Amino acid sequence: MAEIGTYLKKHTEALVKDVGIEAACQITGKSKATLGRYYSDNAEHADRFMPVDAVAKLEKAASYPHVTSALAELKNITLSYNGNGTAEETGRSGGVNSDVIALSQRFAQLMCEYQEAMEDGIITVNEAKRLLRETVLLQQVLLDMKLHLEEDSVCDR
Repeated sequence: MAEIGTYLKKHTEALVKDVGIEAACQITGKSKATLGRYYSDNAEHADRFMPVDAVAKLEKAASYPHVTSALAELKNITLSYNGNGTAEETGRSGGVNSDVIALSQRFAQLMCEYQEAMEDGIITVNEAKRLLRETVLLQQVLLDMKLHLEEDSVCDR
């Protein structure tokens, strides 16, 4: 259970930082200190987690559903976006061919970050954060590709 708590706290921190601490305070009505307790790794805050309504409000403003995706990953569930909005609004322009190109570019960037991180044989916290950011971007490209393939399979019926 401790590993799950730590995992969720890391994703909660990523969510707050994605939105910005000041904006997160306004959106949730919580103070900086309270938000900090939700992702603190101090033993005294080990049993404190962000309420689900606050997570929902922050994820609406965030660029990525950090906590929701973490919960899904814990159950081996794959999320996909429902495709509301136009391709321009969702950033899903192009098709499968452009997704393959974007996928290879993102993967190359991830490998570049990994090679850089492993030069000294140790992955630091900052290097891990960069690798995580690249992994999330790679995941977003894969989701776009999945949606394009689903659209193509519906059109071919």
